Amino acid sequence: MNWWQRLKKNPLARFGAILLLVFYIAVIAADFVAPYDPYIPQASGSLLPPTRIYWFSTSGKFIGPHVYPTTQGDTNLETGDREVIVDKTKPSPLRLFVQGPEYHLLRLSLPLPPSWDEVTIFPGIPLNWHLFGTTGEAKINLLGTDDQGRDQFSRLLHGGRISLFIGIVGVALTFPLGMIIGGISGYFGGWIDAVIMRLAEVLMTFPSIYLLVTLGAVLPPGLSSTQRFLLIVCITSFISWAGLARVVRGQVLSIKEREFVQAARAMGAKPFYIITRHVLPQTATYIIISATLAVPSFIGAEAVLSLIGLGIQQPDPSWGNMLSLATNASILVLQPWLIWPPALVIVLTVLAFNLLGDGLRDALDPRSLER
Repeated sequence: MNWWQRLKKNPLARFGAILLLVFYIAVIAADFVAPYDPYIPQASGSLLPPTRIYWFSTSGKFIGPHVYPTTQGDTNLETGDREVIVDKTKPSPLRLFVQGPEYHLLRLSLPLPPSWDEVTIFPGIPLNWHLFGTTGEAKINLLGTDDQGRDQFSRLLHGGRISLFIGIVGVALTFPLGMIIGGISGYFGGWIDAVIMRLAEVLMTFPSIYLLVTLGAVLPPGLSSTQRFLLIVCITSFISWAGLARVVRGQVLSIKEREFVQAARAMGAKPFYIITRHVLPQTATYIIISATLAVPSFIGAEAVLSLIGLGIQQPDPSWGNMLSLATNASILVLQPWLIWPPALVIVLTVLAFNLLGDGLRDALDPRSLER
């Protein structure tokens, strides 16, 4: 039984993998899945609760799923409640694959500093079809609207692009650096090992949250929120290799004494070739598991920075800055639909990565009892 079959037999790992697959497909195709533009507010639609879906007309006749135009009325100054006005004279049917705002599906661009032009890697496919929506005047807000009248479900999907892929970017930068530095330290030993490990120990003494806050505060104000956070991730990734390098170094110390490494050295192979071709691949199991478990830390960093106003800035959506509304006690009481969706997807994403990482550990660990 190979590792893939063992992984598929693990129900928790399978659940985590399926959940992550659904999340990543949804955010990649957010323009198609989301019914509305996440930046455009709806007229008289601020702080609307999730739209109620009706199946019967006001006369009691079954007409299928539909919604009615909904707006906010006056605010009760004593309780803070706002009257929700539903116009039941204008039913709007719900349909799959409806036309809406135009977008470019799968458009990929590289955010650069303000003085440069944005580089478009793939222009995308121009479309105006959306997975679902209404065919009438009413709007369908599955998760309600925010204080600007923007659809929360659309913002949740578009915000997931930053929150989900920022972890992959961080791992892609941190892990190759940690592997190479740890491999060099363990293979050569001596003064090279001593210098690298002392540097790693110094870097590991920096409290990560304080470092993130400091970086967020000193970056130039002209950067967009995406550029700002990508720069923070790049900086932190280049100084976060220390922990991985120490573990890789310990594994390399034992691997370099094995027969196949000694044979390669006797045949005249260069040290860098031996490290990258023979030594580091032997640490692949640990690297894969660690990378899977490291992604949630970057997602958490984005949430924390955006929560305190140093990450993704409005009007750009991210799960972190959507969750920042939790600091307002009145919103927790009167508009809880603004809080629980981003909190839930962050918890589910971190849980899914941990379940998948644990499943990979059990499937790849040669000392597993299931082997």
